[in-house]
Amino acid sequence: MTESSHLAATADAYDAVAVRYAEFARDELAGLPLDRAVLAAFAELARTTGAGPVAELGCGPGRVTAHLRDLGLDVFGVDLSPVMIDLARQAHPDLRFEVGSMDSLDLADGELHGIVSWYSVIHIPPRELPAYFTEFRRVLAPGGHLLLAFFESEGGPVAAFDHAVATAYRWPIDDLAGLADEAGFVEVGRMLREPREQERFRRGHLLVRLG
Repeated sequence: MTESSHLAATADAYDAVAVRYAEFARDELAGLPLDRAVLAAFAELARTTGAGPVAELGCGPGRVTAHLRDLGLDVFGVDLSPVMIDLARQAHPDLRFEVGSMDSLDLADGELHGIVSWYSVIHIPPRELPAYFTEFRRVLAPGGHLLLAFFESEGGPVAAFDHAVATAYRWPIDDLAGLADEAGFVEVGRMLREPREQERFRRGHLLVRLG
């Protein structure tokens, strides 16, 4: 599958389930105190680089974007799925949402003070992920922070799994940290959360800073 067909397939898959997904995920953060703590730490660190904008890349229906706004950030969302963006705009009319791809952002060099990718890099074929880190580096200001949330491989290699919406990959957290390091990021911290009763996989959270 080519890169363009992969992106189109992912967008189409999320378009098809957008309404159900938005309903399912609406209040998810309320029951995830460790995840909220990671987002709060990111927000505090992002504010240290100034009052510039922060982007949630792969924002879906906008629930995490809105949470980051509530944490005091000047934040907007970007997603491949036009239907997801429509839902995000309806749910959060005070926030900015745009259709776009994480690997080719319509942003100036150094425009962002922070990036959150909340379970969105999971859909990127592993061989293509370094190019996304290059784009993250391009749009971040010096000292800007990047937060990645993903499904962790629990001692195994990078591997595809049967995600409910579109092809996705579980990553060893050390491998993701290595890709970030190669792209010029410095690790700030990481958090691994064991799956809850209704979850299948360990959750990984990696926080890095542009050196």
